[in-house]
Amino acid sequence: MQKITPHLWFDKQAREAAGFYVSLFPGSKITHAKTLSGTPSGDCEVVSFQLAGMPFMAISAGPFFKFNPSVSFQIKCNTAAEVDAMWEQLSPGGKVLVPLGKYPFSERYGWLEDRYGLSWQVMHTGENSVGQRITPVLMFVGDVCGKTEDAINFYLSVFKSAPDGARKGGTSAEVLARYPKGEEPDKEGTVRYAQFLLLNQEFGAMDSARQHKFAFNEAISFIVPCDTQEEIDYFWGKLSADPKAEQCGWLKDKYGLSWQITPSVMQELLGGDDKKRVERVTQAFLKMKKLDISALKQAAAG
Repeated sequence: MQKITPHLWFDKQAREAAGFYVSLFPGSKITHAKTLSGTPSGDCEVVSFQLAGMPFMAISAGPFFKFNPSVSFQIKCNTAAEVDAMWEQLSPGGKVLVPLGKYPFSERYGWLEDRYGLSWQVMHTGENSVGQRITPVLMFVGDVCGKTEDAINFYLSVFKSAPDGARKGGTSAEVLARYPKGEEPDKEGTVRYAQFLLLNQEFGAMDSARQHKFAFNEAISFIVPCDTQEEIDYFWGKLSADPKAEQCGWLKDKYGLSWQITPSVMQELLGGDDKKRVERVTQAFLKMKKLDISALKQAAAG
C-alpha cells in the first residue's frame, strides 16, 4: 500500500504553493500536475509533490475551505540554525502563532502560519535523531477536545484491522505529555502531545481546551490509497461518520477529520495526454460517493 498523503485545498495557488514548499526541502520535487475540467469548481489544477520524502497533493478548487491550526505540519530540525533558517523562509507574509524561542520541550521552537495560511511547527529535536522530517499534527478543539486519546486508539484499530493489502506497515502510539493540574481551561490528564504511527508514518496529536474559532475542515484531508475495492469498502465503512460529507471519495470521521479513500491507480487513470479519457474518469468519480474501481476503469476504457 502507498503512503497516506496529506491533501491541501487552495483557492488558486496550488501550483505556486507546491513550488514554494519544494524549494524549502533539499531533494524535494513536483511529481505530477494535471488540470481537471468540468468539475463543480470549474477547471481545477491538481499537483502532486514530495517534501523530504513525504508525499503531498494540492488542488486549486476555489475559496470554499481555509487552512487553520487544527492541522499543522511539524518540521524537525537537527540544529537551532536550521530552525531559524526555516522560520525565516516560512514567515514572510504569514502570522506567528507561538513565537520562536526556547521552551521546556525544545531549545528552539515556533509555530506559524505561512503566506497561504498553512500552519507549521518548526522545532529543534536536540540529540534525538530525525527520522520522518515532516509530521502532520492534529489538534482536537471544541466539541472534540479531550478526545485525542480516544481518536488515536480508533485510528490504530482501523489500520491494524485493515485487509491484508493495507496492513503493511506498523501502528503504535505513545502519549508523551499530559496537562497537569492548574493549566485550566485544559483538563488535567488530557493530552498535551502524543505521537502515533499509521502504516509506519508518524502523526502527532493534542488536545486544546482554549477558545478557538476553528475546527477540522476539508482544507486539509488525508488520502488513503487502496489497491483493491475490498480496501476501499473497509476504510469507507470504518471511517465515514457523516453521510452529508460523502462525495467523490471524501468522507468525515466521527471527530470531523476529512479523509479521501481512493484507488491507488487513480493518478494513472487521470494521467497522460488523453483529454477525453481524463474527462470520462473525472465525470465518473464526480457522480460517486464511495469510489468504485471497476466503474472508474470502465470509464477510462470508454
